[in-house]
Amino acid sequence: MKTNDPIDIASHCARAALGMMERHKVPPTPENFSIWYAFVAGRNPELTAAIDAILTGGFKFNQKINDELYERFAVFSQDKAELREVGLRVEEAVGRVLEYLSNASQGTNDYGTALETFSGRLSGVPAPDHLTEAVGAIMAETKTMADINQQLVRSLELSSTEVARLRNELDDLKREASTDALTQLANRKMFDHALKLAIHQAGQDGTPLCLLMIDIDHFKQFNDTYGHPLGDQILKLVARSLTELVQVKDTAARYGGEEFAVILPVCGLDEAMTVAESIRSQVADKRVTNRRTGQVLGQVTLSAGAALYVPGESVGTFIHRADASLYLAKHAGRNRVKSEIDLAVSGKRPDET
Repeated sequence: MKTNDPIDIASHCARAALGMMERHKVPPTPENFSIWYAFVAGRNPELTAAIDAILTGGFKFNQKINDELYERFAVFSQDKAELREVGLRVEEAVGRVLEYLSNASQGTNDYGTALETFSGRLSGVPAPDHLTEAVGAIMAETKTMADINQQLVRSLELSSTEVARLRNELDDLKREASTDALTQLANRKMFDHALKLAIHQAGQDGTPLCLLMIDIDHFKQFNDTYGHPLGDQILKLVARSLTELVQVKDTAARYGGEEFAVILPVCGLDEAMTVAESIRSQVADKRVTNRRTGQVLGQVTLSAGAALYVPGESVGTFIHRADASLYLAKHAGRNRVKSEIDLAVSGKRPDET
């Protein structure tokens, strides 16, 4: 949950989040705070809807609900212990800043008290020696205040650097946790999250949403014949084609093994078929070469299936229809694209493919 909020907005959101957590008896852990900060900031409509539903339903935020919210909406992580460690370090950095601000506040109060005392002495028309004493006292307080402020500036600079470094670490963790290491596409967990968010957005906007399921034909044969390094090369080849042909608003993911998926928001079925055909033809035009020997090993082909989201259907049903269209393409001879319309024409139910 990366933010670029100015310090005043971030401070407001942080205080509001902590206040709401206290009212609803949510423990102020780093995980819970990340969720409530995002809720107050209002950047995630799905998170907002989920918490609003809990609040309006009169439910209490127990450990189970808190964990579920974090699991659904927090930074994607395969190593929560590592994220928790970074979160604690962020808390420590913020705690130091608060301590410095508290010290500066106390220094300001002392400075104000000294000024009042000085003013009182002057109003009584003091003798010269008393005036000298008062001026000396106020000068000493002024120097003390200046020293405190200098210390505060240095401390804030150090803390700002530390927070920036920790933020970069969190960004790296999020990227690693949501990306497939081999292909650099979104991984399965990121795909699941992105698809739920796309479905929610499509429902809010009334726009079409399509899903492509794509599979490499005869991938096992390539692996068994030429070994896993070549198999990895083929997976990267397909991933590059997906990256080149999908738009920024789309999500291309490695669904598992040799199967890929592409989420296409604001996209009708005809357009989705065009995208799938572009991907299929681009991959089919390439030849796989053994980089060590230069030997051309053959052509890679893809089969793909496309489905259009039906409002109200479950995520699983949506994926299953796209997958069924993919397997219809497989059964029809591979190296082709089929849609749920072809599935209906074939007379096959999704569970029969």
